[in-house]
Amino acid sequence: MNPLQPVGALFLGFLGTVGRLVIFTGQALAACVRPPFYFRSLLSQMVEVGYFSLPVVGLTAIFSGMVLALQSYTGFARFSPEAEGAIANVVVVSITRELGPVLAGLMLAGRIGAAMAAEIGTMRVTQQLDALTTLSTNPLKYLVAPRIIAGVVMLPFLVLIANIIGVFGGYLVAVYKLDFNPTIYLQNTLDFLEPEDVISGLVKAAAFGFIVTLMGCYHGYHSRGGAQGVGAATTNAVVSAAILILCFNYILTEMFFAR
Repeated sequence: MNPLQPVGALFLGFLGTVGRLVIFTGQALAACVRPPFYFRSLLSQMVEVGYFSLPVVGLTAIFSGMVLALQSYTGFARFSPEAEGAIANVVVVSITRELGPVLAGLMLAGRIGAAMAAEIGTMRVTQQLDALTTLSTNPLKYLVAPRIIAGVVMLPFLVLIANIIGVFGGYLVAVYKLDFNPTIYLQNTLDFLEPEDVISGLVKAAAFGFIVTLMGCYHGYHSRGGAQGVGAATTNAVVSAAILILCFNYILTEMFFAR
């Protein structure tokens, strides 16, 4: 009994998974840019990813902005009453740079990533993907490419709306609960906000949309073992997407704001 054998098996399994993911990513990207294009499927996925995700993203954004304003006020009041004027700055920068794209990506992973993994995984275990191949239809072009394009295109729009709603949530708490002057609060928000803050959040949103849809499609496409395998693929899609979102959030933040 070699005690290193389990470690080696785990490492080799990890390398195999990474290799399959890299190959699948390359094939999916190639399917996104090569004809034929299934525009009806793409439009359907854009509606599913964007329009039907608005309620959950909007609710997450407005309550995040409200809590952020309240907690910022509590923290600043401990040190200096004059620091309360920075609450508008903290809310708008935190929402646009970090909370907007990250929370929207995590919500999308739970809603869209899981749904994609379950749908494609069910098609895999019921041999519908093999049927598509038999009918000379590439499953990557017909199923994966529209979902990835929809995620990359629609999540920045969702994040842009989430930014507005989140800042509005902070405005509601600051004005109607903390008795801030609404004109001064809005002026501080507009004066402190820079285009780089919004652009960095939208770039993150596009990257997170790609990650969420890629993980959902990958785990569904490679699911095995009937209903149990579909359930495992759904769980793995959400967990892996959430972890990658947090990892790439740091990497993109380092790229944009490291001096």
